[in-house]
Amino acid sequence: MSKIAFVFPGQGAQYVGMGKELYENNELARKEFDKLFSSLDFDLKTVMFEGPEEALKETKNTQPAIVSMSLILTKLLEEKGIKADFVAGHSVGEYAAFGAAGYLSIDEAVKLTSARGKFMNDVAVKVNGGMAAIIGLDSDKIVETLKTVEGIVEAVNFNEPKQTVIAGQKDAIERACVALKEAGARRAMPLAVSGPFHSSLMQEAGEKLKEEAEKYNFQMTDVKLVANTTAEVLQNVDEIKEEIYKQSFGPVRWVETIQKLKAEGVTQIYEIGPGKVLAGLIKKIDKEIQVKNIEKLEDFENIM
Repeated sequence: MSKIAFVFPGQGAQYVGMGKELYENNELARKEFDKLFSSLDFDLKTVMFEGPEEALKETKNTQPAIVSMSLILTKLLEEKGIKADFVAGHSVGEYAAFGAAGYLSIDEAVKLTSARGKFMNDVAVKVNGGMAAIIGLDSDKIVETLKTVEGIVEAVNFNEPKQTVIAGQKDAIERACVALKEAGARRAMPLAVSGPFHSSLMQEAGEKLKEEAEKYNFQMTDVKLVANTTAEVLQNVDEIKEEIYKQSFGPVRWVETIQKLKAEGVTQIYEIGPGKVLAGLIKKIDKEIQVKNIEKLEDFENIM
C-alpha cells in the first residue's frame, strides 16, 4: 500500500504577501488565520501580508509566518480528504510537521515556533556567525575538509546529494569556502541569514527551547514524523522534546529523511507552504517520488 507524506519548508521560503490570497478568498483559512493572529503577542498579520520585507526576514517573524501558512494549507488539504501517513519538515518546517501530525494544536505549534524564532534571534545576535551553501561536492568530502579548517564551522543542512549548507563563525566560514573550492566544490556561496543556524553555536537557543517545550501539551497520534537530526521516526513525547532541543543546534538530514520516507513506502509527497524549494531537492534525491505543491487556492483544484 503506497503512503502519503506532507513536508514543510523552512526559512528562506517566505515572501511578503504569503497567505494573503488564502485569507481573502477562503472562509476557513480566514477563520484559522484570525485565530492564530489573535493568539500571538505581536502583529504577524501585517508583517506577512504587507511587509516590509526586512521585517518579514527577521527570524522571530519569518518562522511563525512560514509555519502558520503551512498549517492552514494543511487544514484545507485535509478538508479535501487527503491525510498524511508521514510528515517531515525542513528546519523550522519541522514545527509545522508537529502541528500537522497532531502532536500539538495549530495554535501551540505556532506559539512554540514563535518562541523558537525569538530564542534563535537572541543567540544569533550574540555569536557573529553565518552560513554558506556548498554546491557540487559530496557531503562526506565536505565533512572531512571542514576538520582541517580553523575555528567553528560545521556541515548542518544535508539538502541533496550535491548541496550541503555549512554554518559557524564568520571568519571560519570564509576559510572553509576557500578550502572547499580547493577540494573540488563548484560553488561556495555565503547565505544572507542572520545566524549560524543548526550549528553548535546555537546550543543556548536549544537550552531555552528545552525549558519552553515543557509548557506544551504534546500527544502522539498515528501520523509518523521523520526527525531532522536522526532521519528516524519519533516514537514518543520524550523523543519529540529531545528533537526540539537538539534540532536548533543539530543537522537537518534531508537526504536521509527522504530516503527514510521512501523506505517506509511513501510514493507521493505534498510540499505544503510557501515556495517550491523542497520539491526541487526531492527530485534530486529520488526521481521516483511524485511531489505536488500546495501553496495557493488553485493548487487544490487538481489534487484528487
